[in-house]
Amino acid sequence: MRVTSPELALTARLNTSAADARRGVVRLHPEALAALGLREWDGIAIIGGRRTAAVVALAPAGTPTGTALLDDVTLSNAGLKEDARVVVSPVTVHGARTATLSGSTLAMQSISASTLRQALLGKVLTVGDTVSLLPRDLGPGTSTTGATLSLSRAFGVAWTSELLTVVAVDPAGPVSVQPNSAVNWGTSAAAPAPVVAAPASPTPRPDAVPVQDLVGVSAQTAKLTEWLRLALDEPELLHTLGASPHLGVVITGPAGVGKATTARAVLAGRTVVELDGPTVGALEHGARLQRVADAVARLRQERGVLLVTDLDALLPADPEPVSTLILDELRRAVDTPGVAFVATTAHPDALDTRTRSQDVCDRELTIPLPDGVTRRALLELLLRKVPTSDLDLGEIASRAPGFVAADLAALVREAALRAASRASNEGTDPRLEQSDLLGALGVIRPLSRSGTEELAVGSVTLDDVGDMLETKRALTETVLWPLQHPDSFARLGIEPPRGVLLYGPPGCGKTYLVRALAGSGQLSVHAVKGAELMDKWVGASEKAVRELFQRARDSAPSMIFLDEVDSLAPRRGQSTDSGVTDRVVAALLTELDGVEPLRDVVVVGATNRPDLIDPALLRPGRLEKLVFVPPPDADARREILRTAGRSVPLAEGVDLDALAAELDGYSAADCSALLREAALAAMRRDVDAADVTAADVTSARETVRPSLDAAQVAHLEAYARGR
Repeated sequence: MRVTSPELALTARLNTSAADARRGVVRLHPEALAALGLREWDGIAIIGGRRTAAVVALAPAGTPTGTALLDDVTLSNAGLKEDARVVVSPVTVHGARTATLSGSTLAMQSISASTLRQALLGKVLTVGDTVSLLPRDLGPGTSTTGATLSLSRAFGVAWTSELLTVVAVDPAGPVSVQPNSAVNWGTSAAAPAPVVAAPASPTPRPDAVPVQDLVGVSAQTAKLTEWLRLALDEPELLHTLGASPHLGVVITGPAGVGKATTARAVLAGRTVVELDGPTVGALEHGARLQRVADAVARLRQERGVLLVTDLDALLPADPEPVSTLILDELRRAVDTPGVAFVATTAHPDALDTRTRSQDVCDRELTIPLPDGVTRRALLELLLRKVPTSDLDLGEIASRAPGFVAADLAALVREAALRAASRASNEGTDPRLEQSDLLGALGVIRPLSRSGTEELAVGSVTLDDVGDMLETKRALTETVLWPLQHPDSFARLGIEPPRGVLLYGPPGCGKTYLVRALAGSGQLSVHAVKGAELMDKWVGASEKAVRELFQRARDSAPSMIFLDEVDSLAPRRGQSTDSGVTDRVVAALLTELDGVEPLRDVVVVGATNRPDLIDPALLRPGRLEKLVFVPPPDADARREILRTAGRSVPLAEGVDLDALAAELDGYSAADCSALLREAALAAMRRDVDAADVTAADVTSARETVRPSLDAAQVAHLEAYARGR
């Protein structure tokens, strides 16, 4: 069966907001976002005279429901004029491996590839589109700090009006520019190739942050400073002790945590030649080797440090023939007295293993995800020059588990946008308030959870879950107590539970309970569906399990949520997939109670078929607590409808109490779907409808039918009694 994406026909209007000018952002009414099943900052397809793509965001208050606000460049890309009809729909946007753009000869000669990538970070590109150099600087994944300064230095004030053309992207289709994307200059078939002079020296490095402004990395900066001092300033001490003064360091840590910023801060005052891994790695083999060789030759003359950012893009785990020659050049650099090599990578497993040899990178520094105290200090640093009202940064920090420095910078920018909009509308002095930061928390998605299913952490708590008293008590004791009261467990001499299994009929709120649990404990959540970890290649699935648990350890306190765990860990010996599931079960059991202990990490599984799960996974020390999530009764359905209806403008004639009593056989998901379908019915009745009437709800009940299977519910209730 073919599943088609929802789409809406709207009226295109020019967005006159200076904050959105030429930044590739389309703003829609909240009801339009809900109808399309989109969240703010998702990708959206725009179909007019031609098809293009952008990112979607909420429209300002007062914007009509049937209006789409587009900037002038996006209007042109879609082949539209103001007040024309435009069709919008969800679209899948992949991270760009490579992107090639063309511009004026002066721009292509003046702006380096790394500065170009930084300016375009987070923008959605489609071949043939026009794009400006104005950084998006809105929403998650847009850490463009320093981009405007670099553009001004390289190109003067003309950069603000420069328009570029997207020549090619890989993979095909709409792509977004990521920190590890290779963004280069090129030419379109219709344009003559400009003569671009080769740079006589490496691209100027971004201004270094003072070491005293770095937060949460004092141990790492102290170690790196000491290693550099001994290797470059006092090598005779090492010679006296019979040790070589050569130094090669690889700095690892999650994306956006500040690896390159830390390195630049420590290296300030030294001669540094910096190479951008994605930019150099995208060159042809000969040019790639030449760039590295030129940098090494310069350092052998001047003495200093070779800094390579995102080394995995230059030396990937699947090596090419040129990788051996590049490693030889790096060895020459490290063996030269007075020369050190420092590299950064967010994906150490994707790095050529030969770089870890003693003659290249013999030392490693790891920058972990910031904890709550560090996040608060980072927020204080980011807001130290910002006019604010009374802020509770402790609350914001506690509600941002898994956020790195780049995420917090994006959070502050999003909050500043909200504060600026309020000041503009009300004519007051701009001032950041607590509500601005809390609102931004619902928008920004932390980079540390990229690649895992997104859960709205912090939006609801267990107090918002109606009824289910026994279920909530069991989850509190099993999940929250070990993280909130570890001293009590140590005092009583017992190990806290490792995990819990939620089981119950489909659609009865298992995922909602996990979201509420994470909100109550302010946990970083790593959520995957069981089938997502399965891979036909030998060892790939086991590796995915190990990486999942390692991410959870790095972001502790955290929770691993294994949805549909029955597909991940079925009974062993009964599969016909060459033993893949058996090996995955073994890897999962090893992670749960293996040599490396799980500290401040809780595993939660969910299933509607607990009888299919391997019994070894359910014994004490693993998913030892089994919690039954029953189908909702009338009282629970009423609470579900009230929670789901908070953001839906219901007319006075809609009686949720009476409606809940009539929905026997409806699951929690059915109840939420009913209100969603009622809102769509209101839009079909009038695209500018202000509320949802009782007639809309009645119409929705003809479409949304109860999904609970009485036989399955009875089977699960019998299983619960048998436990």
